[in-house]
Amino acid sequence: MNVAIYDTTLRDGTQREGISLSLADKLKVTRLLDTLGVTYIEGGWPGSNPKDAAYFEAVQSIELKHSRIAAFGSTCRKNGDPATDPNIIALVDAKTPVVTVVGKTSMLHVTDVLQTTAEENLRMIRESLRYLKSLGKEVIYDAEHFFDGIKLDFEYALETIGAAIEGGADVVVLCDTNGGSLPWEIARFIYDVQKAFPNIKLGIHTHNDGELAVANSLAAVQAGAIQVQGTINGYGERCGNANLCSIIPDLELKMGYKCLPNIESLRTLTTLSRTVAEIANLSPDNHLAYVGKSAFAHKGGIHVAAIRRNVDSYQHIDPTLVGNEMRILVSDLSGQGNLLSKAEQFGMSVSKAEAVSVLDEIKRLENEGFVFEGAEASVAIRLHRAAPNYKPIFTLVDFTVLVSERNGFALSQAMVKIDVDGDIVHTAADGNGPVNALDLALRKALIPRYPQLADFQLADYKVRIPDSNNGTAATTRVLIDTQNHHTRWSTVGAGANIIQASWLALVDSVEYGLVIAPREVQSSPAVMSSS
Repeated sequence: MNVAIYDTTLRDGTQREGISLSLADKLKVTRLLDTLGVTYIEGGWPGSNPKDAAYFEAVQSIELKHSRIAAFGSTCRKNGDPATDPNIIALVDAKTPVVTVVGKTSMLHVTDVLQTTAEENLRMIRESLRYLKSLGKEVIYDAEHFFDGIKLDFEYALETIGAAIEGGADVVVLCDTNGGSLPWEIARFIYDVQKAFPNIKLGIHTHNDGELAVANSLAAVQAGAIQVQGTINGYGERCGNANLCSIIPDLELKMGYKCLPNIESLRTLTTLSRTVAEIANLSPDNHLAYVGKSAFAHKGGIHVAAIRRNVDSYQHIDPTLVGNEMRILVSDLSGQGNLLSKAEQFGMSVSKAEAVSVLDEIKRLENEGFVFEGAEASVAIRLHRAAPNYKPIFTLVDFTVLVSERNGFALSQAMVKIDVDGDIVHTAADGNGPVNALDLALRKALIPRYPQLADFQLADYKVRIPDSNNGTAATTRVLIDTQNHHTRWSTVGAGANIIQASWLALVDSVEYGLVIAPREVQSSPAVMSSS
């Protein structure tokens, strides 16, 4: 059975606090949604602002393969003629094949918001839809506040649905606008509507105020809805809309419904989710079901040990079906299987004894303030150092960092003395802060032997205070992201001294970049891309 996916990210999704999409952004998202293969893309409310009107003009020039563009608007105003109503005229002027019209279901809204009569509201619904159908439009009717309205006045709520059907609605979408309904309520009222109007096609539009938008949407489909409205990543006003990034794979993979052109389209879902987040200038939510970075991440030692025997033991689907990937995390909760899996990922041959030794070190360091989940390069370099024939690139003799102020300007200088294959190298460098000076001095000492270091860039530097209750004596955790022309990696250091913590992260970064990163690029360039 087919279920039509109706995406309203560009209209309802932008009502989320903190989201504002430009015209160019909206067109980018439109192309992404069409590639995924949703049936409908609601572009906005053309009568509400110039940007949405411009969108409907610009989208005419985009050749879409799968999706139909819908314009959203309300019924005509009370005591008004649809043919001369500004909202209806704007819908027509949008020149979309599909229009979605919202009308009032709840008597509370009829009397208190519209401040009109029950009969006039029915006329507004009926005549608005009838006029748009006379122009050859596919008309979707959104029954706003349906589930609240039917609890308040059962008979009148059904009368509004009857008015929409008389007006020629192709699909009637029942809306849980306030997001407070429960799945069994959704199913029961859908059955009631189907009993009253057995031939009507129904859709569902839910909000997440009760954390049930996805569950309510699935309950509606199971009860007979053939269209689901929602947004990418669940973006929307208040607590958000139904998250299509969960609903689509639930329907396709769990419930046996077809809602995309082909199953291969589903593999673009993770990339789509994260790209839309970036376009919206929001950090991707790592903990989203199916598409989050952590959706198939395994941390507990018992879990990882089981996955090494059977990958299905702690995963409900193959993550590649939605374009995601399995990840193994390393922390103080890990077992030796976590380290062995990481070694395999890095292309390293590690014995169980070596893995246990590194695991013990990691657990000790995490107790001292280190965190290795976001610093996989520090894990890799510890596995490398555990080898019996390990030889360090260099060893530290000592370093000194000086910070002074002159004429209102802070000056930083670092001096580093290291042993490189028996040669003592002593260098100094000025920097934009003590860590930068230390980084430059270390590079100056090593570049004559390792010229590739010149391509390393410090991409990010983060400081965390895990025990802030200790004030200025607190442990400092430093996370460093380094990149070259091929890849990017993350390392960690921690301690009571921020300079010492930074040095530990720098040493891991340099050694990983010189020894392991080239091997990773040769075998699997994408391995560390998610670090």
